[in-house]
Order: sequence, then C-alpha cells, then structure tokens
Amino acid sequence: MRAGPSRTAYRVAIRRAAHQVIDRPPVFVDPLALQIVEREDADRIGTDPAWADGSRIGRYLRAFVAVRSRFAEDELAAAVARGVRQYVVLGAGLDTFAYRNPREDVRVFEVDHPATQAWKRDRLAAGEIELPTNLTFVPVDFEAQDVSTELENAGLDATAAAFFSWLGVTTYLSRESIRSTLGFVAEAVKPAGGLVFDYATDPSALPLAARIAFEAMSARVSAAGEPWHTFFDPLALADELRVVGFTQVRDLGPDAINATYFARRSDDLRVGALGHLMLART
Repeated sequence: MRAGPSRTAYRVAIRRAAHQVIDRPPVFVDPLALQIVEREDADRIGTDPAWADGSRIGRYLRAFVAVRSRFAEDELAAAVARGVRQYVVLGAGLDTFAYRNPREDVRVFEVDHPATQAWKRDRLAAGEIELPTNLTFVPVDFEAQDVSTELENAGLDATAAAFFSWLGVTTYLSRESIRSTLGFVAEAVKPAGGLVFDYATDPSALPLAARIAFEAMSARVSAAGEPWHTFFDPLALADELRVVGFTQVRDLGPDAINATYFARRSDDLRVGALGHLMLART
C-alpha cells in the first residue's frame, strides 16, 4: 500500500501548469495551476520551459493532461445546465476545479488516497488557495475501500443526479477495482449526470513508434513506484460500460481528440496514440 502522496499526480500538476505558460492558445485555462505547484517549480517553468516538458513524449503528455481536463469540465458544464448539482472528482490529485467553481450551488466531492489528499491540503495552504464551503474531501483507497460507501458517508445525495470525472487513474488500478467503481457510478449519475474518464489502449496494438514511447513512459511511472496495470480495447470497454448500466457511450481516440481540440495550431501541440477519453451516461 502506498505510504506517501502520488508522485505522478505532481507531474500531472506540473504539466497542467506548463500548459498555461508554454502553449498559445491554451486548450485548457486554469488560473490556479501555477499557484498549486511548488513556487520554485512554477518559476522554473517560466524560465526553462524544456525542464517541464521538453521532449516529444512530454509534449504529448502535456497535451493530453490539458485536453482531458477541458473535456471533463465542458461536460460538467453541460450536466449543470441539465440540473446536476453534485460533482465527484475521483482521484482528484491537484485538480483545482473546486477552487475555481463559479457556482456556489454545485457541491464538489474530491475523492483520493488519504496520503495524496493530505499532501494536497498542504499544497493548497502553501499556495494560499482558500477552501470553498461547497467542497468535501473524501479520503479513499480505491483498492481497499468501497467508494460508494465513503461518498454516502460524506454526504453525496444518492437520490439526486451527479457528474463524475476520473482522470489519470484507471491505468493504475486493477480491472476488478475499475469494474466495481464503474458499476457504482452508473447507478449514481442518474439520467442528467454522467462520467468522463480516460484510459490507455493495449500497447500491443500500437504502432512501433508508439510502443517505444509507451515503454519509456511505463518505465518512468514504474520507477516512481506507481506502475501501470490495466489497458482496454475500446470496443470491449464500450460493451462493458453498457453491461454495468450506461446507455450512452462516446469514445474519443487520439485522431478525434486532435481533430477537435488541436487542429490548425501553429505549435503542433497534439496528443499521442495511447490515450482515449470516454463520456458515459445513462
């Protein structure tokens, strides 16, 4: 069991912060992204952009980190327009939506490993980011605790619709934990809600160059003590989502992501071949 906070969560935060400085125009605007990382790291992004993400793989990852947050918050806004007033961020890491939330009537539940959540609260205090009254922290170990029980204990209204995001998490979990969480979410979202999550495709199906990039990234996260475990075939995953109760499934692969969010850019920012975005509703 992990004893300390997630190291990969901090690398995600660095990439989200770097996107605010390096990429013009940004795909995802987060005015707190630089504030929540260490001050010296925020300063270094401005003076040495290559430090944050100078390689091609790094740019792919930065683009994916930015676009998955954009996609999740766009779909959240659509859910709020449909009447949803509960937002659950599964595996919140250093996500900052709760502290930028423009609506006081939208309650946010941040779910994460207890060690990562305690570290985040330290980072929020260091960045002088205030805790909103409509935020609830829910410490959960996905592999050892029942997410639905912990959310119910934290005050999630099971009779009302909710919207969920689950970003940068599924590759680190067992298939059993993922299936259990998807089943709970399918019941919780109700017709007005929904779920956005990302996943990685089976690397054996990737072209040679993409497999080499995958091996490099996999070695990096393994060295950080957070190895990747689970990958999906897109068609099989869509079937699995329908089995657990979702009736509407929208899968965005790399080509669709690049065509929708990164077309006609002068800086060639784009995502790589591994990651997909998924929207599921009932």
